Amino acid sequence: MQMNAKYNSLVAVGDSFTEGMSDLLPDGTYRGWADILAGRMAAQSPGFRYANLAVRGKLIGQIVAEQVGVAAEMQADVVTLVGGLNDTLRPKCDMNRVCDLLEEAVERLVPSCKQLVLMRSPGRNGPVMERFRPRMEALFTHIDNLAARHDALVVDLYGATVLGDQRLWDVDRLHLTAEGHRRIAEAVWQAIGYPPEEDWRAPLGETAPPRWAARRVSDVRFARQHLAPWIVRRLTGRSSGDGLPPKRPDLLPWEDPRV
Repeated sequence: MQMNAKYNSLVAVGDSFTEGMSDLLPDGTYRGWADILAGRMAAQSPGFRYANLAVRGKLIGQIVAEQVGVAAEMQADVVTLVGGLNDTLRPKCDMNRVCDLLEEAVERLVPSCKQLVLMRSPGRNGPVMERFRPRMEALFTHIDNLAARHDALVVDLYGATVLGDQRLWDVDRLHLTAEGHRRIAEAVWQAIGYPPEEDWRAPLGETAPPRWAARRVSDVRFARQHLAPWIVRRLTGRSSGDGLPPKRPDLLPWEDPRV
């Protein structure tokens, strides 16, 4: 990409990763990498406009049905599309259908924007990741192929070792911390042509590993507060995003949510 890029609008499409969980603001809302990125882009371009259509828990079929058409109509300079990972974490997942839907989304978005950005999502190290790794990597291979065919960008978060560090993941073990989101924003910032401000791949400093007792307490809290509700939602066919509106449904001038 050419450096010193300048864009006047951004639309973010996806699920909880793009909504910004778990980068919590004092008022109880989420910020996340897309908001951080939008704020930085706005500082380079007066009148910059931003929309974030992401809703937590959405599967790729829902993203295509509910967000892609809206995003295409906005005719933004940059569109980010991250989806399909929730599908791969389901016990039953039709990867052919997931890939077909992702291809449909790309084909609809590419003509509507100056630059489409796709991502190979980060993965937290651990046994759950190992179980679903083959599906995830099949999804990422498809993303690479789509990008090559449609001249889209791919931000390789999966290949960044630091993003597997458990310290960058919230207690729910599914969503990045504020520091993780900050690094994602820098990664996308650089990918779309802005000059680097830091090395987002830099490893975290060394710390002593938690004691056995502390790990067990953390495991119990995770199972009670996050794993059990997640299992119940899967069994009942519900989603954490049911009934929730898009984060920023309209392409409007940027306003810092912290102000």
